[in-house]
Amino acid sequence: MLRKKSLLAGVLAAGLSAFAQAKTDLTMYYPVAVGGPLTKVVDGMIEAFEKQNPDIDVTAIYAGNYNDARVKALAALKSGKPAQLSVMFSIDVHELMDLDAIVPFDEVVSSDQDRQWLNSFYPALMENGKVAGKTWGVPFQRSTIVMYYNKDMFRTAGLDPEQPPESWDELVSMGKKLTKKSGSGKVEQWGAMIPSTGYPYWMFGALTKQNGQVLMNQAGNQTYFNDPAVVDALKYWQSLGNDHQIMPKGTIEWGTLRQNFLDQKTAIMWHSTGNLTAVKKNAAFDFGVAKLPAQKELGSPTGGGNFYLFKKSSPEERKAALKLVKFMTSPEQAANWSIATGYMGVSQDAYNTSELSAYVQQFPPAAVARDQLQHATAELSTHQAGRVRKLLDDAIQATLSGQKSAEDALNSAQKQADRILKRYR
Repeated sequence: MLRKKSLLAGVLAAGLSAFAQAKTDLTMYYPVAVGGPLTKVVDGMIEAFEKQNPDIDVTAIYAGNYNDARVKALAALKSGKPAQLSVMFSIDVHELMDLDAIVPFDEVVSSDQDRQWLNSFYPALMENGKVAGKTWGVPFQRSTIVMYYNKDMFRTAGLDPEQPPESWDELVSMGKKLTKKSGSGKVEQWGAMIPSTGYPYWMFGALTKQNGQVLMNQAGNQTYFNDPAVVDALKYWQSLGNDHQIMPKGTIEWGTLRQNFLDQKTAIMWHSTGNLTAVKKNAAFDFGVAKLPAQKELGSPTGGGNFYLFKKSSPEERKAALKLVKFMTSPEQAANWSIATGYMGVSQDAYNTSELSAYVQQFPPAAVARDQLQHATAELSTHQAGRVRKLLDDAIQATLSGQKSAEDALNSAQKQADRILKRYR
């Protein structure tokens, strides 16, 4: 009898031990596309999450840029070894829905507290994540385009370092004063640089919004590439290099622009707020950060990545994935993330934390991207997003390089976009 009790106790103990050791494994694809020690920061957040949730193991796969992350995550999905969640472009939402690859967060949240969390993010950051009344993407690695400028160069040029350009005309007039040439006529210092590789459609979305026009509708099935205000915005961009000569003609590389700014080859650059911490750590000069200049209005598209939950996952995995997303977007984690990277805190609650509140007070540029949200619009996002974006990117680059006029390039892009998108209307 004693032996039977001992065996029974042993079986129960083994069962309890196995139960205690049972873990939910999560795989998360993550894009590393912009400057800063992102992998270390994300690793630290995951480590903190696993300490609080010892029953969940998270493997982060750093997949290159946003396009790489999407391709690799979808390839894993097809291979039968899918991830449960990923940070991908906020603008991938229509494509991911069309592929039936993701589930809306509304179907995974279960409590009033969850629903309150889902409604806690800045509305402008949710524009790329909400479709047909459901929330498909939750903001995390988010940004707007901001204007970095070299205050020392402003002083040397006789400009007020606390008054960066606030309009298109001022960008031109100040840019001319900030452009310096050698005795032989070679430009040694440019007034401004706007990148036109990498994400040209994103920069262009800022110019069109400033000129009073967006690039697409919320449903992602109609573009406005050849609207007169859009055409005028592209003409203005081209004029900065061709007519006003305050920036190089042709294309300007996204990937090297930050270093050009740090090397003081340009007085002004337009770039992601995700570069803020890297610029802060590496600039050997006094710099400022400002909202982008206005024409008819102020404006920038939002940018960056959202969390998505993949459909091929079990209820337990979805529950664990939701727990991870809630942790990483919590006010405390979002505040630390913003300080460490330069990306914005995704909710007002993040800026209400003592850490981020104190940081913004000590370093005001950290609030510029957030303050610009009141003038922000959704980033270009449509069905067949990659194909449609490429049409616009090609039109921009053809215009800037002098191969086509703005009208011809954008008329062609619109015609082709219509052919792609008409079946979604």
